[in-house]
Amino acid sequence: MKAIGFTQHLNINDSRSLFEFEESIPVPKGHDLLVKVNAVSVNPVDVGVRRGGHGKLKTPKVIGWDACGIVKKVGNQVSLFNPGDRVYYAGSFKRPGSNSEYQLVDERIVGHAPKSLSDDEAAAMPLTSLTAYEALFEQLSVSSNSQSNKDKTILIINGAGGVGSVATQLAANAGLTVIATASRPESINWVKSHGAKYTVNHRNNLVDEVRELGYKFVDYILELKDIDNHWKEMCELIKPEGAIASVTENRRPINLRLLTQKKAIFAWEWMYTKSYYHTNDMQTQHDILEKIAYFLDNGQLKCTLTHSLSPLNATNLRKAHNLVESGHMVGKVVVSRWEE
Repeated sequence: MKAIGFTQHLNINDSRSLFEFEESIPVPKGHDLLVKVNAVSVNPVDVGVRRGGHGKLKTPKVIGWDACGIVKKVGNQVSLFNPGDRVYYAGSFKRPGSNSEYQLVDERIVGHAPKSLSDDEAAAMPLTSLTAYEALFEQLSVSSNSQSNKDKTILIINGAGGVGSVATQLAANAGLTVIATASRPESINWVKSHGAKYTVNHRNNLVDEVRELGYKFVDYILELKDIDNHWKEMCELIKPEGAIASVTENRRPINLRLLTQKKAIFAWEWMYTKSYYHTNDMQTQHDILEKIAYFLDNGQLKCTLTHSLSPLNATNLRKAHNLVESGHMVGKVVVSRWEE
């Protein structure tokens, strides 16, 4: 089968940063599905893993953490899917990724693809939807009862990014008043069209920006970009007994003492935790993806795809990485359809 990977952590404009090669089709065992991959999305994690390292690998590393495809074979313990099922998923951090014609993935972190979406559209949704859903409803403990949230507010930092675009919709659907950060006209329009009631400019002081809207504190904060520079602002803005969740890594130590008097909660969200450690609740990712598919098919969620590239080859995958690396992406980019 064809696969796309890297052996060196190079600039994306270097043709060797991602290259095509051949390897054997893997064999499913246990809870594994063997999926024929039709479309993949590129996320910031792809960029981080590809360029974050030193030295040369002995064998090419295949990354990719979003896919839509067809189940071809199943392991002997599989109970949730059958060959021929169309699926979507974000995969595991410990296994080869989706940038290959065929991929093994554990059924417990896979969902049936939304019927109303194309392969490109479906591939754009798993990682961001899982991250947004877990951050809101597991880490921040937001109620799914919209009535109980009618007077509550959430600040989403980086509302126009991949996760932010889904989190904004889920939070608004749950009855929260959403304040999302955005600075450019296109990103402001994007977050408002996805459920944000207000926008604030992350290039300015967020405390001033939010308080100019009339909110001294917010009940929840979801931080999706640059925790170091926003940490003090978040600690000032969070409501006493409120909650903050973050998906981005800090470069400097976080001063949790700033939350002491407010008795506020801080939680990390890492979408890969369940599959990385095979936690007891690992199958909740299957359940979440089934729920997200239902929301997409019923119009309660909008797909966040904004860029499609084809065919699926190393050249177009490098173009997709370049888009994500620019830091100005609105929504998601997908590469689909392998060359014959």
